[in-house]
Amino acid sequence: MDLSSQLRAFIGQSLDAHCDGVDEEFNRLALALFAAQFESVTIYRQLCERRNVRPENIRHWSQIPALPTSAFKEFEVSSIPDAERTAIFYSSGTTAQMPSRHFHHARSLAIYEASLLPWFERNFQPSPSMKLVFLTPEDVPHSSLVHMFKTVRRHCGGPDSVFTGCVNADGSWSIDMELTLAALDGSRPVGLLGTAFSFVHLLDHLAAIGRRVTLPKGSRVMETGGYKGRSREAPKRQLREMFSKLLGVAEPGIVTEYGMSELSSQAYDRAGVFQFPPWARGKVVSPETDAEVGEGETGLLQVFDLANIWSVMAVQTEDLAARRGNGFELLGRSAESEPRGCSLMPESKNGG
Repeated sequence: MDLSSQLRAFIGQSLDAHCDGVDEEFNRLALALFAAQFESVTIYRQLCERRNVRPENIRHWSQIPALPTSAFKEFEVSSIPDAERTAIFYSSGTTAQMPSRHFHHARSLAIYEASLLPWFERNFQPSPSMKLVFLTPEDVPHSSLVHMFKTVRRHCGGPDSVFTGCVNADGSWSIDMELTLAALDGSRPVGLLGTAFSFVHLLDHLAAIGRRVTLPKGSRVMETGGYKGRSREAPKRQLREMFSKLLGVAEPGIVTEYGMSELSSQAYDRAGVFQFPPWARGKVVSPETDAEVGEGETGLLQVFDLANIWSVMAVQTEDLAARRGNGFELLGRSAESEPRGCSLMPESKNGG
């Protein structure tokens, strides 16, 4: 059985609260995947060799080196041959930045969706009667978030589910306010999903026109974080207060999602603590020593995502987090930029 089949089996079993051996199976699959990616992804093997880490000399997933997200900008971090690549997800950001790239083919997208759906349903809890309203454009082929939303609509949304975002001439996104407000008007529960900056635009518009929308009982809101300079930033508590005041949705009907174009799995916020599904793990490490920090301490977030079969499962993010048990509290972006991907190359090739 190949790794993708083993992962699908693990996804199906690990959400069972009574399933034994989840940690052991995660470790076994992580080590097997590390060995495969060490051989198949050149830039990753170079990083590991510079750190003197090889598959044969580690025994636990926490020892696997994490590749900085900067490498996804400068190198093709993928084992998928060029001719088989059918999709590329780019990271969001300003147009002046070089985006990260995550290459996909039919099998990797199938794993992406197999990872996405059960954890989304567990955390967002969409009901069969819920109308889903997405505050993003629908036709953005290089956005992992839009692909996620389209997958959610296909599997969880009714025929009246709708995307209300637009792509502007400069490539930025905006919201069709008239279409959005019409979509929120009705007696059925609404699932309203979008980025933090989209919600700020919507809520500011409601405040400006002096309007409140009371979504029907059972409605839920999911925001995906991130502003990227596209709107004013609202502290998390303030944003949630605005959800309650202007949309009529309060805790526990508000969910925050954490995802990245470099990953294939997502984490969701439960009472201020993000949790990945059993097939992905977060680790908060000291930026000076790369050692895991203690409970409540702050460091950089690393993610170990088994669904990243054809790229690299261990990813070093630029996000600051505090360790909270088996989860993490997201604190924002690191003020220090990560090493550029070229610094991962052997010294004989980069002059360093």
